[in-house]
Amino acid sequence: MTQPRLPRPSETPEWPTILLILGVTGLWCGATALAGTAPWAPWLAWPLVVLCIALHSSLQHEVLHGHPTPSAALNEALVFPAIGLFIPYRRFRDSHLAHHVDERLTDPYDDPESNYLAPAAWARLPSALRLLLTANNTLAGRILLGPAISLACFLHGDIRAALAGDRGVLRAWALHGAALVPVALWLGAVGTIPWPAYLALAYLGLGILKIRTFLEHRAHLAARGRSVIIEDRGPLAFVFLNNNLHAVHHGHPALAWYKLPELYESRRARYLQMNDGYVYRSYMDIFRRHLFRRKDPVAHPLHPLEE
Repeated sequence: MTQPRLPRPSETPEWPTILLILGVTGLWCGATALAGTAPWAPWLAWPLVVLCIALHSSLQHEVLHGHPTPSAALNEALVFPAIGLFIPYRRFRDSHLAHHVDERLTDPYDDPESNYLAPAAWARLPSALRLLLTANNTLAGRILLGPAISLACFLHGDIRAALAGDRGVLRAWALHGAALVPVALWLGAVGTIPWPAYLALAYLGLGILKIRTFLEHRAHLAARGRSVIIEDRGPLAFVFLNNNLHAVHHGHPALAWYKLPELYESRRARYLQMNDGYVYRSYMDIFRRHLFRRKDPVAHPLHPLEE
């Protein structure tokens, strides 16, 4: 497998990101320790753990784009503990950087983060699997079913790559095993959340992240028209570190998360013209439109029918 070129690290320390990483790590430690200390504690601690898991993934996204310090090794170390459990950081890094080849966005074969299937592959699926994937194209389905579906596909691909001797995949999983050690030690020695409950919280954290990825790209003839703008400034925008301004992020992937809103506001008309008006006012608007209503077909509507 060809490894994507890594971005250059930030030239100077980005203190908002550094402080947020330290704050999220500290909050996760505190919430996991608090959870079993009183009958009321899980009602406060468990949502905080889910919030930390989702925010930690968003911070890993910042790190893979070269933030927040001039040292790539330090950047990776800052988000090293695998509190989200499921996805090796370096596999996330490599697949996401490959996804940033905008000419390939949404392609069922060339975009590793595409939610579309090629029409020929869709036609071969059994009806039960078609029903499952159709449900996954509603927002409710993406939150509840999406993590399991994406993890199954991800593991299938990585197992095949590992069996074929892909050293990058093998190295990423070895590092992931090491990154699980501090999480397991903390949860075993200090944390008060049973492992089955923590697995459920990690799954829910991944489900929240699926809200962000649900419609961030669409099928469009022009690559510039494939990335969404969601003009939300509320809690979900913070959890996703302004990645709801997704067309801005794809246009400036090296720009820190806290600089995206100002850039968008200064050039709003340009970005909306560039992405052909692919815009939503808020995440509430998305919930209202697509919670139980499919937004896209599973088969890529612009992909050739032939394999």
